[in-house]
This record gives sequence, structure tokens and C-alpha cells, in this order.
Amino acid sequence: MTSTPLHNAASHTHRPASPTTPTRPERRKRSTWGRKNPYRAAIVERTRLSGPDSEKEVHHLVVDLGDSGIEYQPGDGIGVTPINDPTLVEALLTRLDADPETLVTVGRDEVTLREALTHRVEISTPSTYFADFLAARLPGSELAGVVGADDPAALTAWLRGKDVLDLLDVDAELRLDPREFVAELAPLAHRTYSIASSPTEHAGTVHITMSTVRYHAGDRQRGGVCSTYLADRRTVGHPEDAHIGVFVTANRTFRLPAPDTKVIMVGPGTGIAPFRAFLYERKATAATGENWLFFGDRRRDHDFLYADELSGFVDDGLLSRLDLAFSRDQEHKVYVQDRMREQGADLYRWLADGAHLYVCGDAEQMAVDVDAALHDIVAEHGGHSAEEAAEFVAVLKKDKRYLRDVY
Repeated sequence: MTSTPLHNAASHTHRPASPTTPTRPERRKRSTWGRKNPYRAAIVERTRLSGPDSEKEVHHLVVDLGDSGIEYQPGDGIGVTPINDPTLVEALLTRLDADPETLVTVGRDEVTLREALTHRVEISTPSTYFADFLAARLPGSELAGVVGADDPAALTAWLRGKDVLDLLDVDAELRLDPREFVAELAPLAHRTYSIASSPTEHAGTVHITMSTVRYHAGDRQRGGVCSTYLADRRTVGHPEDAHIGVFVTANRTFRLPAPDTKVIMVGPGTGIAPFRAFLYERKATAATGENWLFFGDRRRDHDFLYADELSGFVDDGLLSRLDLAFSRDQEHKVYVQDRMREQGADLYRWLADGAHLYVCGDAEQMAVDVDAALHDIVAEHGGHSAEEAAEFVAVLKKDKRYLRDVY
């Protein structure tokens, strides 16, 4: 399937229409739950979305908000407080040759070394600050050379895929006092996922679309600190070991427009998450504006996330148009920005008629390519010069009709 138009696009114009005012949700009460005080919620459903032969491992999670009183809007994120991988914790305790019950200081608290490494500090993603600290202790090492080059991009690239144990092992003879070691580590940060559910349709729960990060480096299996925690180390249901710390991270710059406004959504891979929320919310509230989704991934047979739901949305008319791009299903790779170009005339007409455009997903490549495609589409189908197209897009941004949630 490429494009599935169910309604005629609006007539062609040459200027972006006046922006429509988004509906204003009822003002929410300030939640008592936050980063420092997350709610202990239970994972009640975990379903693998990607096929068994997929190169990715994507799960759909349903989190029960219980009696928390937590409220959210489509477009918001859910913060999850992870717990570090116990295998890595044990490896670090061995490497430090330290008593796990040694008292160390984290912030204003005095806790055991095991508690610090498990719950309090980052050990999977070393900071550049920690790299600087070790480089000063290891003159002449590879790490010292990278840090000394004073090239932040090169240091970031060198650190990618490495954890704190890797940095300690730059010199097998290095010995650090546990208190000094912990003091140089960054606090363990929460991870934020785009909410994939509608508060109207899925009351009392939050849905997450999560890609589990796994890779092998050196002689060890590695993984994303939060994704493997949610996929492997939490059970489903209401026992204590199913509970995770959560809180809402509001995203007030990524909201649905007025119910009668057209919406264009570009969300390949797990970038589809907020758009699943958008579609369910528009369905539940009987919004009349048309909806157009561009979704892509590697292979249709293995990576078509929420395939049945999206097909159902097309069948019942909620999705006016659905464009799919599966990059590995043909010799020439096809991406969402290519589908946008193919449907450029209609896409421009929707924008000129007042549609809002949303993009979610990878910031480094996808969002850049989608933005370039948008400029080209406006220039070609609007009859604009490159400078005029840039001005058109700038107006979309100014009017909050071109919104991005990229990472």
C-alpha cells in the first residue's frame, strides 16, 4: 500500500491558510507525581509488535495508572525511572574490588555502593564529565587522546555504545576509591517515551511503544538501560516486581488542533506512538478534520507496527489517507520523505488549506530529510522559489502548524 485517499483533498491555493486555534483542554490540576516522586504503576500488558524475524524488538506496553489521578493529553510523554542492569552492577563491583555495603554519597544521601550503582547513578551511558575525569587519571591512554583532541563530536562518537565498565577497562591497572568513583558519575536520569494512548479512549492507562535496544560489544551483551528494564526485568501484572516509577512530562508544543482541522502525521518506526494517541483521541471525540499518516519501517511483513489498527482506521474512514514506506522491501530503499514527495501536490494543497503537519521520530536523519522534502514540495507545487518556500515553512512554524517531537 502506498497512498490510500478516501476523500478529495482541498482546492489548490498559493498561501498558507490562517491558522486554526487548537481546542483548549480543561486546565489540569498540578500532579503530585513527578521526577522526584514517581507513581508506582503496574505494567498490565506487554505485547511484541515486531515480527520474530524483524531486526528490531518493539513492544506495546499498557501501564495501569491505578488511583494516581494522573492526567495527560495526546502529545505528552511518560517519564519512566529505570533500574540499572544487575549484571552490569555486579561487574562493576567486581572491577572496583569493593564491598557492596561500602557507604557512598549521592547528592545529599548516604547509601550503600550497591544501592548507588543500582538506583542512583548512570552506569550504562558514561558522561563526558566522567570521561574527562578518567582521562586526567590515565595520561597517554586512548581515552586521554580523544579527550585531549578537544573535539566534542569525536568524544561523543567514541563514547557511543560504551558503558562505565568499558571506560574503567581502558587501563586494567586503574584503581579507584568507590566514594570517588560514585561522586564522578551522573545521576540516573528518567527516560521519556511518547504516550501512544488517548486519555479519552484509554482512561486510567498509559500506552508505550518501545524499541528494546540490544547489542553486543567486546565480550559482553549490552542493552538500553530503560528498554531492557521494561522488557526483561519487570513482570506483567500487579505483583511488586511489575511496578515501575512513572510521571507525565507535558509537551504543550505538540498538541492536536481544532477538531475540524486536517492533520498530517509523519511517524516512522516508534515515531508512530503519539499519532496512535492522536487518532484514537480524534475518533473518541468525533473530530471531523481529515487525518493523513505517513508511516515507514524496514519490512512490511515484520515491522508494520499496529498494522491491524491502522487498516481498521482506513476502513472506517478515520484515516483519510495512509502512505507506507518499507525501505527493505525493494531493491531501491524508500522512506517516508519519498512518499511525501510522491504525494507532493496533495500534501501542499492540504497545507495551503490549513492542515497541521506533525513529525515524530529520529532527529539526526529522518527529521532532516522530511524537512528538506517539505521545502521541495512547497517550492515545486506552490510555484515558489527556494527563498519563498523557506518563508512558507517559517510561517507554518510560527503559526504552530509544523510541529516536531524528535530525538
